[in-house]
Amino acid sequence: MTNIDQHYIVQQRRTEPQEKDLPVYAKAMKSKEGVFEGVSFIRSRDKASVMTLAEAQQAVAWAKAKKPLAKLYETTIVPVEE
Repeated sequence: MTNIDQHYIVQQRRTEPQEKDLPVYAKAMKSKEGVFEGVSFIRSRDKASVMTLAEAQQAVAWAKAKKPLAKLYETTIVPVEE
């Protein structure tokens, strides 16, 4: 049995229904050395960072701790279909 390396993206949606209820996706910010520094949220799913589960969990934790409006959003980790 082989171990399949699954990848994920992080998605946010408003908890309160809005007229324009579009999800946003995490774009990871990393230093030149590749060290995680945080995330920004963008509208384009195609430009979102594809991450391992551990990286996605780190991005969710960072967003909840550092983004002041994070409580207005439901943050989920979504598997990427390959």
